[in-house]
Amino acid sequence: MSENETSPLLRAATNDEDSLHNQVDASESSPLLSSNTATPRYGGDQDDADRAERSSITTRLRNLLSPSSSETKSRRWASGIAIALLSGAIIAIVILAFILPDTVKEYAQQAAVIEPTNLSLDSITPAGVRARIQANFRLDGSRVENEHVRRLGRAATWVAYQLGTEETEVAVYLPEYDNVLLGSAVIPPLVINLRDGDTTKLDFVAEIKPGSLDGVRTIANEWLDGTLKSLRLQGKADLSLKTGLIPLGTHTIPAVPKYNITRLNVVDGPINGSMVADVSLSAFNTYPIQLDIPELAFDILLPGCAHDDLILVAHAITSEVHVEPQSEVHVDATGVIRELPESLTTACPDSSSSPLDMLLKSFMHGDPATLFVRGSKRPDADTPKWIAELLSSVTLPVPFPGRSLDGLIRNFSLTDVHFTMPDPFAEPGDPDADPKVSGTILVTAGVPSQMNFGINVTNIRARADVLYKTQKMGELNLREWQHANSTRVEGKNGDEATLRIESRIEDAPLNVTDSDVFSDVLQALLFGDKAVKLDIDAAVDIEVVTALGTLVVKDVPAQGKIPVKPLPKGSLGSIAPKVNTLKVLDTTPNTMTLQAIVNVTNPTSYTAHIPYANIHILHNDTTIGDVSVENLDVVNDVNDHVVITATWNPSMGGKKGQQIGRDLISQYLSGYNTTLTVKAHRKSIPGQPVLCEALSRFNATFSTPRLGGPPGDEPGEGESHFIRDATFHLLSSTATFTLVSPLEHNTVYLDFVNATALYNHSEPVGRILYDLPFAAPPGRSRTPRLPVNWSVGSVGYDAVLGALGGKLRLDAFARINVRLGNWRESLWYRGRGIGASVKL
Repeated sequence: MSENETSPLLRAATNDEDSLHNQVDASESSPLLSSNTATPRYGGDQDDADRAERSSITTRLRNLLSPSSSETKSRRWASGIAIALLSGAIIAIVILAFILPDTVKEYAQQAAVIEPTNLSLDSITPAGVRARIQANFRLDGSRVENEHVRRLGRAATWVAYQLGTEETEVAVYLPEYDNVLLGSAVIPPLVINLRDGDTTKLDFVAEIKPGSLDGVRTIANEWLDGTLKSLRLQGKADLSLKTGLIPLGTHTIPAVPKYNITRLNVVDGPINGSMVADVSLSAFNTYPIQLDIPELAFDILLPGCAHDDLILVAHAITSEVHVEPQSEVHVDATGVIRELPESLTTACPDSSSSPLDMLLKSFMHGDPATLFVRGSKRPDADTPKWIAELLSSVTLPVPFPGRSLDGLIRNFSLTDVHFTMPDPFAEPGDPDADPKVSGTILVTAGVPSQMNFGINVTNIRARADVLYKTQKMGELNLREWQHANSTRVEGKNGDEATLRIESRIEDAPLNVTDSDVFSDVLQALLFGDKAVKLDIDAAVDIEVVTALGTLVVKDVPAQGKIPVKPLPKGSLGSIAPKVNTLKVLDTTPNTMTLQAIVNVTNPTSYTAHIPYANIHILHNDTTIGDVSVENLDVVNDVNDHVVITATWNPSMGGKKGQQIGRDLISQYLSGYNTTLTVKAHRKSIPGQPVLCEALSRFNATFSTPRLGGPPGDEPGEGESHFIRDATFHLLSSTATFTLVSPLEHNTVYLDFVNATALYNHSEPVGRILYDLPFAAPPGRSRTPRLPVNWSVGSVGYDAVLGALGGKLRLDAFARINVRLGNWRESLWYRGRGIGASVKL
């Protein structure tokens, strides 16, 4: 034991100990155990021999176990390297066993790039197809987003370098669609380069089988709808190395290729009630795909009333199609339509249009009309079952290019025009409340070159805007079907055929919507010298008979012109109304209701029916009465025995009108050249304020018709219409007059006469003042003897004496009060050149 328990267990080296180190080089032949003279004894005693022996053994052990300084340094580096390699191995094992597989998997999923360079169909098998696939495969580390994954993946694939497989079956799934099976393929042995950027060219023939039809249908529908932009595929295979997943990457899905219809020809089918359509399509194949598509059968469907309702209308067969990479693909198809389903031509609920109407409407407006193509459920016997099931499960919408029918109708004209004025008793909104037009419609329509089947137009109806100088004047509405017939005229010199359609319309309502435009038309007709061209912008419904039955094509756009001839020069003067008879029907103190039968000339080429119309009579721009007609049929040229009803009511023009009315009758009876003006007003045609407003801007002035008298006794120009001659009796100082009443059915009474006779226009002859009533019956009559107060000594009286037994011409001026029924008026009369006989 040590001398002190607190002393260190290992003491510092002493000089003696250092001397021991110097004896390292003892010979190997030296004894391992020296003499024990220095060995310490038990209990702490030792002798010198035992001490010397112990010192020798310790020294030797130290010499054996303690290397030199250089050897110690070398051994420490070796230990560090060994420990590092061991740690690296352990870490590598951990990475390779636990971390690297997942990292490599993630790397492969993101870095894998498959670029198909060519795909050709070798053959079709009952279970699928044999296809030759050519593609480039590479790993592109730049596509990996995570930097650590990218580094580990590049390192792992650099080490692995290549992956070799034996023949295996790869099932392709869609991870983003619940891992639905898209299909499977048997792949021959392949060797793939795995290093980043190295490209492996693949060229092999694979057996491809379709997977879940539901999955294919889902993908196909999204692709057709344009919502499928990219698709991530994942392959699963049993490799010779181990079972695992093969990431096939994310691929951009191309859009549905554009196509052109290069030929369309529709003809009557060989079977009654059928049509055959031959169609040729072309599209450019921009992809490295080569295959031969056999003849296939398809169903052609049209959209029905409901969104998901499709109506089968035809069956089609495509010819064999050869598809070459980067080249045009041509497809010929033949479709057969046997009959149109009733659901296609029946109006949809809460609508007046059928599915066929809506389809044709889109087509005729130039919009694509959508057809639907689906694989036939009754394919050809040579078609493999899997192809039939696949095609029949996918419905492809096919936009069928529309054709705007603008310009299809080449000419639209209306001849033999007849107008009917509104019924005054019709309710507002009733078709009879509008003017009506009748005439013959002539339409020339172009027949598209694709329509080579029999067609016959049997009925038409239209809604048309009538325009003048691009401004809308009114609307023409043919609500009812109008019978029509058509004749096909074949084109010449390559021109397309035309269809000549003729129809007689009766009583089509014409609603004038703009009085200003209508006024411009009337002005051009009345005062112009050129034909007025009215533009027609119409939507025409056409009922046609074809081999498939009777069809109605609605809203066919049509444009045309209706030339309206202006009135000949001086035609207004040729109207020249002539009163045959005039009869007073009723009287009041200030008004008279008269009925006249007149003859009037129609200077236009148009005819009309007027149920009722009323116009004002004016003189000197003042209303003095009105004229009405009812159920008047206006024909060309002379219209005989036209019955009109007139109201004499100068009070319509106020006090001024009353004075003008008195002067007008006085002037007329005196033989003056008087005129009357007729003008429409806002109530001329009941229920047509716009039309009346336009008509009221025009007036027509005529000479006052001469009232009829006894045949052959009509007064000459400037002669009195009332007094024909006079007889003076000198001895009795009286005078009698021959009167011609303009009325054939009524007697006029003269209640007061104050008259003066003049010779040579200014020399008085005598004066008559008479206040006893006397009658002027219809026709020619003589007045009673009226007393004359002679102007004795005057030049005029001397001239009367000188004409005793003969005649002379005198003038007369009188103021008279007349009475007709209840009507009374004070008039004046001025007669010139009245033939007067002088007797004793």
